[in-house]
Amino acid sequence: MSRLTLGNVIKVGAVVVFFPLLAYLVLLIGGVKKKLRVVLEGLLYAAGFTAGIFALDVIGVGGVLALASMGASGVRAWHLRDLWLPARRRWWHRFTGTESHELVQTSPPPEAALEGADGRVAALGWVGALGQQSRMRLPSNAYVTFQRTLRLLGDVVEAERREPSRDARFEYELDAMVREYLPGVLRGYLAIPPTMVETRQPNGRTPNEELAEQLHLLAGQAEALHASRQSRVPAQLTTTGNFLREKYGNLHKEAFDFGVK
Repeated sequence: MSRLTLGNVIKVGAVVVFFPLLAYLVLLIGGVKKKLRVVLEGLLYAAGFTAGIFALDVIGVGGVLALASMGASGVRAWHLRDLWLPARRRWWHRFTGTESHELVQTSPPPEAALEGADGRVAALGWVGALGQQSRMRLPSNAYVTFQRTLRLLGDVVEAERREPSRDARFEYELDAMVREYLPGVLRGYLAIPPTMVETRQPNGRTPNEELAEQLHLLAGQAEALHASRQSRVPAQLTTTGNFLREKYGNLHKEAFDFGVK
């Protein structure tokens, strides 16, 4: 997959040629792709640029507003690159099967069903690979949240693998996140046809909005699990210290007392 295609080169070239009108780029992207939220955001940048050039003093506040609108529009256009600069397979890959063996199945591998740390590692590795493979289908902000959740859960799973907490409730919550909740949200979204991800559902939300909210909730739970696991380390050390002080504290004072006065 690469963004270096003839169509994308032409688009970037047009942006360079019409660089003074950069503030209108997000509006253009939203209009072409029929994304209402992007259109509204683009209108904001376009209005700021227009007001700065035609309604205010170009040399003073108006110029600053126009430049800020251009900069904000350019940054957002980069964030929205998946919409207007899609990645494509190299032309020679269309005649080869070199990538077919790298496809990740939408069902977890048998190893993910194992109990304990090994099963969690396999399940988390599979859902991470599935998310990476489906990156072009996920909204950019949702993919960032997905990756952050994956990193947090990875830290917790690795810590549990090295030194299990032996806390049944904690292990249950971690298993649910790794084996059910995160894979379920991702697979549920990927099952929706791409043409329907911006279609309003009976609850008034689009699948993209649902995905963003659910991943945000999962990220919050992952942070809570991570913080809980981290807090156990000093607590365990304190418990061990209390045990040693109680068992050997008084003995240490007399350890080298051979009765010599």
